[in-house]
Amino acid sequence: MDIASAEITKYAANAMLATRISFINEIANLCDILGADVSQVRRGIGSDSRIGNKFLYPGTGYGGSCFPKDVKALIRTAHDNGYELNVVQAVEMANNHQKTVLFGKIKKHFGNKLGNKTFCIWGLSFKPQTDDIREASSLILIELLLKAGARVIAYDPAAMQEAGIVLGNKITYASDQYDAVKDSDALVLMTEWPEFRIPDLPKMAELMKEKVIFDGRNIYDPAEVRNAGFVYYGIGRR
Repeated sequence: MDIASAEITKYAANAMLATRISFINEIANLCDILGADVSQVRRGIGSDSRIGNKFLYPGTGYGGSCFPKDVKALIRTAHDNGYELNVVQAVEMANNHQKTVLFGKIKKHFGNKLGNKTFCIWGLSFKPQTDDIREASSLILIELLLKAGARVIAYDPAAMQEAGIVLGNKITYASDQYDAVKDSDALVLMTEWPEFRIPDLPKMAELMKEKVIFDGRNIYDPAEVRNAGFVYYGIGRR
């Protein structure tokens, strides 16, 4: 493969994966509007061998060092050469919007009255098993909550030191996940760390001020959470 083709291949591969993520996120948002369940939709379209189910998990948008950078680089390369990549530009725009979707759900639930509320954030890194917070959706949500006057307490198994460099003392850093939920008005799950997948819901019900969970990665069973007495919000799920 020649050098020019190799460079485009690298950018195009990550842009394609980013496209799948933004696509399923947009479908999830439509499911929210129509009352459908994106979990069923993704299983349906993923069963088509031409599509498959990889990178079709809705959430709060992609981050990290590769996808955002390579999408931007591909757009810029095309633009500098007199061509507009309309689909790839739409992918980036959709991803930027997706990072604000949970905040919209939070505002709707609390009626825009966030000034006296405390929000627990589980997960700061852009994905599990890393301390990388570059382009992380959690940072966008935290800034929006702080701007609205809310208090934020966060816990991440690996990324709190990195988050502290960026956020400083604007938020509180908890010693563990249950210390983080104490006296909070809502839990917001932002990173699907293994530690967060099977929460002690009865313990959380005792610790939290209000029993509300915003599941930004769709890792919980809505029925199980609701049966435990919580209000549940996912991404494109009933």
